[in-house]
Amino acid sequence: MTELAANFWETHSKAMESWQEAGRMFYRINGPLCKSFLVNEFVYYEFEKPFHAIVRSVDGDSAVLEVVKDHLQAKNNVWGINARNREQNFALNLLMDPEIDFVTLLGQAGTGKTLLTLASALTQVLDSKIYSEIIMTRVTVSVGEDIGFLPGTEEEKMGPWMGALDDNLDVLNKSDDTAGEWGRAATQDLIRSRIKVKSLNFMRGRTFLNKFLIIDEAQNLTPKQMKTLITRAGPGTKVVCLGNIAQIDTPYLTEGSSGLTYVVDRFKGWGHNGHITLMRGERSRLADFAAEAL
Repeated sequence: MTELAANFWETHSKAMESWQEAGRMFYRINGPLCKSFLVNEFVYYEFEKPFHAIVRSVDGDSAVLEVVKDHLQAKNNVWGINARNREQNFALNLLMDPEIDFVTLLGQAGTGKTLLTLASALTQVLDSKIYSEIIMTRVTVSVGEDIGFLPGTEEEKMGPWMGALDDNLDVLNKSDDTAGEWGRAATQDLIRSRIKVKSLNFMRGRTFLNKFLIIDEAQNLTPKQMKTLITRAGPGTKVVCLGNIAQIDTPYLTEGSSGLTYVVDRFKGWGHNGHITLMRGERSRLADFAAEAL
């Protein structure tokens, strides 16, 4: 994301064109800053007339900006979830855009990475039916001592690692007040049937068609594992990587050598990729203070 300076419009609006297409507002601007823009970069202007947009194309000194959808407004909620700050709003715009195949969301604990991703995944799987199901995978590195082999099937073994998924589904399920107890239970079963939890160890040789693939705790992946995972994506699949670079649990990786840093860097400027770093924790004052002070 780039913050635009107060004099941005004076220097960039000389031969400005604007038009509407499919209910979206576009501007073509010209000026010195356009050269430095990346495709799908967000720009925001926070002065007398706030302006939030995404760069759609760059051509020398001119660029096309599209005004982003405002998910801070209740009417633009995604599965009952609204953005609570600017970065979350940008993230929802990336997650809900079918033209963007690869999204990376970085941010410390409690910035809403998993919640926003699941809300947009459920909307696009169950409501607009763009994808057929959600596949969630995460790197199984435990924080404490390992608890040995877990019994059961692949899905059951992954259960303990997926506490984060359950916590977020609880929030998403409560967002529908009109449904009542029965409705909520039915929704929960429907949601469960559309979410598959997979272990990274069995990803080789698979191809995912029309899936919404979520890779959680992606900072613990090496660049090679990252490549193995992302190249599984078949036609119509969207891949979302979530992670927190400050929370690498593997002894062999640093912030510089993590697969997450690597993909963010390599995908920069590709037309079907978007990246957002979520800044503000939205958990509680306790969690915010702990993240800063400890």
